[in-house]
Amino acid sequence: MANYLDFEKPIKQIDEDITAAKIRGDEDAVEILNKNLEKEISKVYKNLNEYQRLQLARHPDRPYAIDYIRALLQDARELHGDRAFRDDPSIVCYLGIMGNRKIAVIAEQKGRGTKNKLKRNFGMPHPEGYRKALRVAKLAEKFNLPILFLIDTPGAYPGLGAEERGQSEAIARNLYELSDLKTPTIAVVIGEGGSGGALAIGVAD
Repeated sequence: MANYLDFEKPIKQIDEDITAAKIRGDEDAVEILNKNLEKEISKVYKNLNEYQRLQLARHPDRPYAIDYIRALLQDARELHGDRAFRDDPSIVCYLGIMGNRKIAVIAEQKGRGTKNKLKRNFGMPHPEGYRKALRVAKLAEKFNLPILFLIDTPGAYPGLGAEERGQSEAIARNLYELSDLKTPTIAVVIGEGGSGGALAIGVAD
C-alpha cells in the first residue's frame, strides 16, 4: 500500500482512478489517466516548498541503501564491526561487483517497520558505525577498489553512550582520513543528509 504525503493527494486520486479503470477493463481510460498522472506528477514536484522537500526526503516509500545495494551489486558480501567495540547496523558496508568492476559500498540504512527501525537506530550512526565505515574505506584503498557512499540520515546519534565513546572524534577522524583517501570515491545523498552524520561518509571525489 503506497503512502501519500498531503501535497500528493491529487496524485493519489489519479492512482485510485487508474486502479478502478483497470478493474473495469477500460483501457482507453487507463491511457488517458496515465497521461494525466504524468502531468500531475510534474506539476506537484516542480513547485515544492522547503518543508515539502524535506518530507519527500523522508518519504517512507523511498528506496533505502540496502534496496540500492541489492539492485546494483552482484555477489555482495557484507562486512561487519569496527574491530574495537561492536557492529553498528545503521551503517552497512558491502563488497561486490557492479557491472564488471569490484567496488565497496558504505551506506546509512534507516530500516523499515518498527522492529527494523529500532535495530538500525533510525539511520543515526554511533561512533562504531563511523569507525566501521573508515575500516572498510581503508580496506578498499588497500585493494584499489572504488567506493560508493550512500548517505541517508537525520544526523549522527546524539545519545550519551555515543558521546562517551567519542562520537565527535569518530566523525572528525573520518573527515580527515577520507579527504586523503587514494582510491576513487563517490557520495550520493539518497534521502536526507543531516549534520556530521552525513559529512562523516560524505567526503568524496
